[in-house]
Amino acid sequence: MLAAALPLGGCIEPLYGANGAFDSSPLASELQAIEVDEIQGRMGHYLHNELIYAFNGTGSTVQPRYRLSITLRERVQTPILDTVTGRATSATVIADADYRLVTLPQNVEVTKGTAFNIASYDRFSNRFANVRAARDAEIRDAKVIADSIRTRVATEMAARAPGLAR
Repeated sequence: MLAAALPLGGCIEPLYGANGAFDSSPLASELQAIEVDEIQGRMGHYLHNELIYAFNGTGSTVQPRYRLSITLRERVQTPILDTVTGRATSATVIADADYRLVTLPQNVEVTKGTAFNIASYDRFSNRFANVRAARDAEIRDAKVIADSIRTRVATEMAARAPGLAR
């Protein structure tokens, strides 16, 4: 079985670079050139910041070659009610983000899709605790969605230009 798997060893490549070094790979420089449009709302602010860090965590200024636009939808559901008090004992923040990556200045679509996440939290009688728990759920949603979008965009860019990942 080992002899059969040995020839396949060279077929697997790291997504972000031949040496596994993210900052030095050609794909990393392409990802750093993505400009993220502003996203409305508090959760949009969290998602915007997460995406900026995900694409260019170095803080360097790069001339944008791509623009990422995102439409964010968020809703809260309270699936469990306490029958004695009539209050919700938990809530779920559901977030959907439609994204679209285009080239600059040609405005040619590179990729688009939808990323989503669901984050639950417990509700208590203390109002401040509920507000903080809801905000933490939004932040968790934003982190997962940003990671999903970054992975999908990086995969698409690497697939379109095979020389980038090698």
